[in-house]
Amino acid sequence: MPKPAIALDLLLLPTWLVPVEPAGVVLKEHGLGIRDGRIVFIGPRAEALKCNATEVRELPDVLLAPGLINAHGHAAMTLFRGLADDLPLMTWLENHIWPAEAKWVDEEFVRDGTDLAIAEQIKGGISCFSDMYFFPKVASERVHNSGIRAQIAIPILDFPIPGASSADEAIRQGVELFGDLKHHERIKITFGPHAPYTVGDENLEKIRVIAEELDASIHMHVHETAFEVQQSLEHRGERPLARLGRLGLLGPRFQAVHMTQISDDDLALLVESNTSVIHCPESNLKLASGFCPVERLWQAGVNVAVGTDGAASNNDLDLLGETRTAALLAKAVAGSATALDAHRALRMATLNGARALGIEAQVGSLEIGKAADIVAFDLSGLAQQPVYDPVSQLIYATGRDCVKHLWVAGKQLLDDRRLTRLDEQQLGATARAWGQRISGHTES
Repeated sequence: MPKPAIALDLLLLPTWLVPVEPAGVVLKEHGLGIRDGRIVFIGPRAEALKCNATEVRELPDVLLAPGLINAHGHAAMTLFRGLADDLPLMTWLENHIWPAEAKWVDEEFVRDGTDLAIAEQIKGGISCFSDMYFFPKVASERVHNSGIRAQIAIPILDFPIPGASSADEAIRQGVELFGDLKHHERIKITFGPHAPYTVGDENLEKIRVIAEELDASIHMHVHETAFEVQQSLEHRGERPLARLGRLGLLGPRFQAVHMTQISDDDLALLVESNTSVIHCPESNLKLASGFCPVERLWQAGVNVAVGTDGAASNNDLDLLGETRTAALLAKAVAGSATALDAHRALRMATLNGARALGIEAQVGSLEIGKAADIVAFDLSGLAQQPVYDPVSQLIYATGRDCVKHLWVAGKQLLDDRRLTRLDEQQLGATARAWGQRISGHTES
């Protein structure tokens, strides 16, 4: 007896399908089937056409890949995009960004800025992002409403911040939000001590204990600049990463963001603890913070993901562009043209990101049983011709304007470059109004 046809909600028929796992594979003329928000079929086109699909989408000249994962950013800071450019990190933070945040950041700012960031990221092929910013409950609500997937890191510093008068209050709010959302299919709450220089040992110890109790991740800026490392050596007699290791924070649930300064001892500590590194090359370049030695980390077995950082220091949330920069920079830093090839760069922006965020069982690759977080890149343009290797074309010759469709958990959030749930005109008008307020062009 012939096997009954597989029932599908949606069958996608692209020219190329890049599952990311197994590594380096490009499937031509294959189909991918979705049912109840999950991938239930991947196979040759002839087999795919035997499936009983409610909807069939022909996608000629399209490369289908896992949705991109932006493993580090500050979403609401889109409203500070371009506010204080061409400055070193501490000048930028202390003299411009922190004062602007103190003046402007409230729940309305976070709501509008996060909506803008979500829309920009969806249009850029990002299905999941990590956010570390004030009023995390508001950000969570925007993620829930938009349909995108996210990790929300609760910001914790030793001094008062918008929405939390103390580290203890921030931690308490984080524990509460973690409890409220622990069964949410698209939102994961983690703890985000800002940086080694803004959080003391006592609060780091509290965060470690609570994260262990809840089996939650910790997301933190670490070794962003040489100055940070030097200051720690002078004041504490140890490097920041060594201090975090001594306090017991490092491990598979720890996400070390930036890591531009890596000694042999640092590398050994990262490997031994199985800590993930999140690489933000464009922000590091723009702030002249240094270079994360991605190839060296990769060859040592460290999981390296990629993030855009916030739009105030990048100035875009373009993960495809970020990944191209990462691939090119890795070659220059390693002094090798074979460092971080196109396939590994795409893996860094998808499955490695999922691993860093602890969600690799759900997303990060196109595999049967995983959530249908999928991006469709249109490679039909003149700038992509001729196509010898579609993954090379994607990384080295394609911009985010080639993102055509995006699905998260099987729901289409971008359809032929149009947002399905968010109003682009309204978002633009709201952002412009904030820009006028912040730059003092209104009488408010």
